[in-house]
Amino acid sequence: MPFAHKWAFFVALGIALVILGFVACIDAVSVTLASTMFIGGLLIFAGIMQGVHALAVKDWGGFLFSLLCGGLYIIAGALLIKEPVSGSVAITVFASVCFIVVGVLRAVMALQYRGLPGWGIILASGLISLAVGVCLYISLPWSGLWLIGTFIAVELIASGIGWVQFGLALRQSNAR
Repeated sequence: MPFAHKWAFFVALGIALVILGFVACIDAVSVTLASTMFIGGLLIFAGIMQGVHALAVKDWGGFLFSLLCGGLYIIAGALLIKEPVSGSVAITVFASVCFIVVGVLRAVMALQYRGLPGWGIILASGLISLAVGVCLYISLPWSGLWLIGTFIAVELIASGIGWVQFGLALRQSNAR
């Protein structure tokens, strides 16, 4: 591989991401609120772009619909920035409902195909998703304050471990 000699950069990136992940774990609430505001900013940007697109293709049949969607994005983004706590709770409610629906559907699917090998693992994963969704919902609004930050922290740590592993594999391949 032409970049195998740069393995240390991948390891350094991984270590930095793991450290950031642990920092995010320590203050998951701040990370949640900052992320909610960032999502709000992205929605505002998307709304502006949607509006620009609508104005650029005025003669298109979906002009009003496109303009309305852009306006709704801007309003939703502004609300998330103005009220990040309420926004994070709303996002957590959405995540909770998703976990519950996916858990129920996965459990039903597992029961329908219980003649196949591995159906029990699918059933267990469905029940775990269902339990996570119910626990998140029961613990609202508090779960709304830490959920997004915790997801980001876990993602940073997992990604960092992956980059460290990749860098070390490059180092090993470079040594051959």
